Amino acid sequence: MRQFAGRADVAAVEAEGPWESCDRAATIHQLLSRTEARFGTRPGLSFQLTSGPKDASETLSWAEVAAKARQAANLFRSLGVGEGDVVAFVLPNTVETALVLLGGAIAGIVNPVNPLLDPSQMAAILRETGAKVVVTLRAFPKTDIAARVAEAVALAPGVTTVLEVDLGRYLTLPRRWIVPLVRPRQRVTHQAKVLDFTAECARQPRDLTFEDRDSDRVGALFHTGGTTGMPKVARHRVSGMVYNGWLGATLLFDERDVGMCPLPLFHVLAAYPVLMSFVTAGAHLVLPTPAGYRGEGVFDNLWSLIGRWRATFLFTVPTALAALMQRPVDADVSTLRGAFSGSAPLPLDLYRRFEAATGVQVIEGYGLTECTCVVSINPALGTKKAGSVGLPLPYSEVRILRGDGQGCGTDEVGEICVASPGVYPGATYTDATKNRDLYADARYLRTGDLGRIDADGYLFITGRAKDLIIRGGHNIDPALIEDALMGIAGVSYAGAVGQPDARAGEMPCAYVELEAGSPLTVRDLAEQVRARIGEPAAMPKHIEIVQTLPKTAVGKIFKPDLRRMAITRVFDAALEAAGQGARVDRVAEDPSRGLVARITRPEGVDAARVAEVLDAFPSPWDWV
Repeated sequence: MRQFAGRADVAAVEAEGPWESCDRAATIHQLLSRTEARFGTRPGLSFQLTSGPKDASETLSWAEVAAKARQAANLFRSLGVGEGDVVAFVLPNTVETALVLLGGAIAGIVNPVNPLLDPSQMAAILRETGAKVVVTLRAFPKTDIAARVAEAVALAPGVTTVLEVDLGRYLTLPRRWIVPLVRPRQRVTHQAKVLDFTAECARQPRDLTFEDRDSDRVGALFHTGGTTGMPKVARHRVSGMVYNGWLGATLLFDERDVGMCPLPLFHVLAAYPVLMSFVTAGAHLVLPTPAGYRGEGVFDNLWSLIGRWRATFLFTVPTALAALMQRPVDADVSTLRGAFSGSAPLPLDLYRRFEAATGVQVIEGYGLTECTCVVSINPALGTKKAGSVGLPLPYSEVRILRGDGQGCGTDEVGEICVASPGVYPGATYTDATKNRDLYADARYLRTGDLGRIDADGYLFITGRAKDLIIRGGHNIDPALIEDALMGIAGVSYAGAVGQPDARAGEMPCAYVELEAGSPLTVRDLAEQVRARIGEPAAMPKHIEIVQTLPKTAVGKIFKPDLRRMAITRVFDAALEAAGQGARVDRVAEDPSRGLVARITRPEGVDAARVAEVLDAFPSPWDWV
């Protein structure tokens, strides 16, 4: 591993030659084989079903990981999966999840699916990707994943086989005896064959039974995280998957590192910069509980888990850090050398609080599903600029473009555009219509993120183009409001969106999640945020305290839900003020119109008056 302290280290890597000439694996099987040869006896993957610092765990060496991934790949091939066929998995974190991710990419194309989606969304993704095989959980207490996947498969007739992973094998006595007695009954309505994943893998040879061709191809399909409310499916080439791991092993990790990863493997952040990096480096990755940060007791025990496993790095997201900072550091975390944070901008106050509590810094980075994840990161051993997502990594070119396509100057805000081995120019999405106008100069992916690059080459994210609140033609960055609220003691997290307004088009509003026991009121928040926001137009028209902000599986605030809440509140208030009994039944997403309010039509309602009231707002509406 090289030192990564600044731009000179990136330049030194690139000076050795182009990406195509780098010493790297050409396939996922080659990648695992290299690791097996160098680090086969070292611990590779560890998993705990429950979060206690002394609870039972399972650890596989890298030789065992490689052998079991080959068995999984052989199984998928035996079920008719070729290089161009898709293996989907709908799984929480387990050892099997990592094996399916690796084995699926060896045999064909792997398609991780968020298990928190509803069956209709899962089915839409399975149909979009053309999945032949689905790997999921066997029915298990306290989770309905198996039932929802069965419903999804019934809506995706292309799926021929369902392979089930039984969490029961991780149980200790007496729970191992009890679970079969209380296991939920599984009603199967689909026609796919159902097999036991572990048993079927065990029947396969530990060496690959088919040719591992080294031509670059699509190795994975990931659906977007859904912060826009309309997930898209992105293609990832094997070279991009390998690129993430190569970067981690070249600049960040070596075989002595231990990573604590409570992030889900169905998301690119855990799948690539974490898992692929640890595979390539031969480092040790720990997965605490199937649900990660959402797992019972994980936040309460995380410091102790870091101590137990002597973790050197923690992988996290801002919402998880905010929750973690509500717990005292009550264990020995002296082995910790840093915490990598991604998926959303990190508030400066949170950065400072974590450093004060642990003595180590948060290393903020930036990546996208569409780029096979990683783009930039703050130097692990060098200057970390708070609020920045660091320096573009080797072979990642970042341009900041104005709306007219011209390049921006130093510290000038524009759209972030990226070209790298992780970008698939012209074919990023499976839906060809979504690739139109997605690239600058035919090779730079237009990310939709707004940002700037400072004089030292550090990248700063300033917001999402589509998240801008446009108040009467005045652009307001929601981060301005969110950062102001996050700086208030007692605020855990905040999300700002535009609420519909009859005069200005949009007005800023904010939703706030407080720390446990905080006495803050809406009035307190309004008074304090007024002193923190220097831009009068950005003052929230409405502030609301909610018990829990809606979040995606990796901790991003799910802004479509906030917009739904805002539309519902504003429309209902306008209808009530007009003396109309009609109300918002729901706010649904329409592919061409965006969020559309569906309005109830009680008997006797004045339809013309309702239309007069609601047509004054820019947000579309329909009758139920």
